[in-house]
Amino acid sequence: MRFHQSLFGLLGIVGILGILPQYAEAALPHLTYRYKHLLVTVTPRDMDGWQGQYETWAYHGKPIQPPAQMRVDGDNLPPLPEGFARSLQPSWNEAAIAQTIAAKVSPGINRTAGSVVISRNSSGSIVFDGVGFPGRLVDTHTAAHLTAEALKNGVTDISLPVMETQPTVTVNDPALKAQGITEFVTMGESDFHGSTKNRIHNVTKGLTRFNGHLIAKDEIFSFVKVLGPVDASTGYLKELTIIGDKTLPDYGGGLCQVSSTAYRGIWEYGFPITQRKNHSFAVHYYSPQGTDATVYPPNVDIKFKNDSPGALLIQTAIDVPNTKAYFIYYGTKDDRKSEVIGPFSWGYTPAPPPRTEETTEIPAGTRRKVGEAVPGLRSAWFRVVQKDGTEEVKGTYSIYQARPLYWQIGVEKLVASGSLTNVGGGEAAISD
Repeated sequence: MRFHQSLFGLLGIVGILGILPQYAEAALPHLTYRYKHLLVTVTPRDMDGWQGQYETWAYHGKPIQPPAQMRVDGDNLPPLPEGFARSLQPSWNEAAIAQTIAAKVSPGINRTAGSVVISRNSSGSIVFDGVGFPGRLVDTHTAAHLTAEALKNGVTDISLPVMETQPTVTVNDPALKAQGITEFVTMGESDFHGSTKNRIHNVTKGLTRFNGHLIAKDEIFSFVKVLGPVDASTGYLKELTIIGDKTLPDYGGGLCQVSSTAYRGIWEYGFPITQRKNHSFAVHYYSPQGTDATVYPPNVDIKFKNDSPGALLIQTAIDVPNTKAYFIYYGTKDDRKSEVIGPFSWGYTPAPPPRTEETTEIPAGTRRKVGEAVPGLRSAWFRVVQKDGTEEVKGTYSIYQARPLYWQIGVEKLVASGSLTNVGGGEAAISD
């Protein structure tokens, strides 16, 4: 039975998974369902009605079907003849499990396949009519059976069986067809739930920079190069940005939502990543940790090589009500198969004690928060790529610092005292 094929077979690192001891009736575990980088956790309180019991019999340690006269109801059972043993084993209600999966897991995965028509307008710009979302549907019946088998074996990590449907892609431009733009290839997505108005503005603005961008075959794509200048003149607003050991407003705050969305699609498909850097501390917008890619023009960038059979065309989309951002890549698929597995997290460290400092950058007597308390950790993902008869297993590692709750207190700017010094013809000047 397949719980997670790559973990049990390709990588051989079952020990990292956190295999639990054999099922104990009193303590149901948390379960993690995964589809690509999307993780959904089901807690014991969601598992009402899942478990039951069934009776097993053995004679001198060998399973048997007991004689009918030994099947007795009640709390006080008579002693069994020598050699016979009766025990109660957990059983699992797969119908109840399927109901929980349908309510708690599937809504974040399921989506109807979209359709898109790609053409050029009168000025020659690439335009999209519709969005080429791939369809996804969780097979709840199979997922429930996998869950029951996983619980029997003490496994807490379950790879979701998802039926995928390709979007309908119609390309009307002959030049794009000649470059290999014929079908959906991959998609990156992220959730910006909780973003401020300015952050949503910057994410939306940043996504438009990539809509309709073509990446030639064998080209090294640079996110920062395509993004261009980030300041007030290019329409960005000030929003919180990580600057050294502080989080302060700066133009384009939130653009890492765009870069992380772009990264996830090409990473999951199996394109070679030539440059990627995680954030200095864990940011909730990019959960699960280890799937982020920070940018800070001009030096910190995300780059990858388009080693597909043809060019890649990017379509970006944003769903503000549902707080989702998307990068969709069209082109020509090859024979590669890719799977990402993780996160494996360790090295947890608590946030340091709160920190306060004085500054003249804000009015005296006021204060501003320049950092939230965040614990530190390390995270690893493994990517298995099968292509042209070869297989590559590569790890992506991220180190996130622990950060304190950090306040700045505004103080008056001190006027430096000095001494009078004779200059030239005897005029006085202040020397600091």
